[in-house]
Amino acid sequence: MRVAIAGAGAVGRSIAGELLENGHEVLLVDKAPTAISVERVPQAEWLLADACEITSLDEAALQRCNVVIAATGDDKVNLVVSLLAKTEYGVPRVVARVNNPKNEWLFNEAWGVDVAVSTPRLMSALVEEAVSVGDLVRLLRFSHGDANLVELTLPEESALAGTQVGDVEWPQDTSLVTIIRGTRVLTPSREDSLEAGDELLFVAAQAREEQLEDLLSVRRQDAG
Repeated sequence: MRVAIAGAGAVGRSIAGELLENGHEVLLVDKAPTAISVERVPQAEWLLADACEITSLDEAALQRCNVVIAATGDDKVNLVVSLLAKTEYGVPRVVARVNNPKNEWLFNEAWGVDVAVSTPRLMSALVEEAVSVGDLVRLLRFSHGDANLVELTLPEESALAGTQVGDVEWPQDTSLVTIIRGTRVLTPSREDSLEAGDELLFVAAQAREEQLEDLLSVRRQDAG
């Protein structure tokens, strides 16, 4: 997979390193000469250019990229890069960094963004996730379809503890994608049973989040 990253700062270089380790081709683009640190990520391609300029993106051959990541520290730049990548070059997947949470509402399909990653929101979500059991925590927002990646740790008193995945009537427009049980990461099948303490990751429509939280957190009712 070929990935272009606009912004060769600490965030962009870190992403590039991870992608290269996983065998992907990476191009880092930045207009600041001081950001071009080839020795820090020598396996990547580097381009000194303004990612907001069509001529620069032509030089980067953006039409050959499977993914574009707008990872600069400027939300305006990230929006322009996302829009150009999607509308001018037809890049299948555009991921954009949100620096100011007040700008999150702009990072959507209209601006070519498929996935918006808000660092402040993600950090606060991870703090919530670390201390919350039985509460739904939103980790990531997908622009297309108004869906989110959400997490909930199944509490001891949940009525679903011990229930097989296939026997649960999940809300519409939700999908259980991963069960984290201790150090294990499980791809759920219909026969897998839910256990108290499981971290459950869902892709869910925002309108279904409250319904999903109620389902997972419901307490057992006394018989009779």
